[in-house]
Amino acid sequence: MKAPPRLQSLVEEGLIDTVVRQLMSGKEAMVYVVRCGDETRCAKIYKEANNRSFRQAVDYTENRKVKNSRSARAMAKGSKFGRQEQEAAWQSAEVDALYRLAAAGVRVPQPYNFHDGVLLMELVTDANGDAAPRLNDVSFTPEDARAHHATLVAEVVRMLCAGVVHGDLSEFNILLAHLPGEDGQPAADGPVIIDLPQAVDAAGNNHAQRMLLRDVANLRDFFGQFAPELRTTQYGPEIWSLYQGGLLTNETPLTGRYAPQHVDVDMQAVLREIDDARDEDAARRLRMAAG
Repeated sequence: MKAPPRLQSLVEEGLIDTVVRQLMSGKEAMVYVVRCGDETRCAKIYKEANNRSFRQAVDYTENRKVKNSRSARAMAKGSKFGRQEQEAAWQSAEVDALYRLAAAGVRVPQPYNFHDGVLLMELVTDANGDAAPRLNDVSFTPEDARAHHATLVAEVVRMLCAGVVHGDLSEFNILLAHLPGEDGQPAADGPVIIDLPQAVDAAGNNHAQRMLLRDVANLRDFFGQFAPELRTTQYGPEIWSLYQGGLLTNETPLTGRYAPQHVDVDMQAVLREIDDARDEDAARRLRMAAG
């Protein structure tokens, strides 16, 4: 097919040879299957802000840093240049997250290049070499549901240990791919996490906890349709509690159970603190009156 205008520059730069077909058009981007030499990859073209149905909510963009101080000031003022820089930062967020997570061993598409608002990355495929389906298009046996749920909970932990929370994880942005076996094992179907422009920094975003709990709850609810016992698990609170306590690693065993810690309140101590504060305030007012 003829290369869309947004992909033409990549053809001219020699980054892609031909455009095969459009793979999908989503709320944030359009994705095309492309040929790069002997390899088939995909090119993700980000939609302009006014054409996206998914807005850059403050929950996601909070505390995102830009290196250029001029850009940061412009973004804060909301000028035309600032909006352009904010758009660039939004697009590069997925690129940064993909490279960061791929290096940490998380199952995400391998990124290859980011040029002129287009992300060139691995095409995730099934056993036949076709584009892998999303989880929401697949039915599972209870055994497979439990296995994939366990794999994805481990991936959430690996992401968190790398300092990243997906922020929008669900059955709609996880692919069921045919993955090479590890340690001599045969290839098998397994989940690959996609769509990361809304990923947030776990330590720098005040909403990270809520987002992680929602991500894990989405996994629980989806796979719980096929393995109902998963519906009672509490992996999200358990994971975040371990993370906050500095006890979470990729190898930390999880139980799926969580009991909030209730601390007994010493009411006498609280009342003493109130009395002390009242006395201190009264003394301050006397000093002010005397002065």
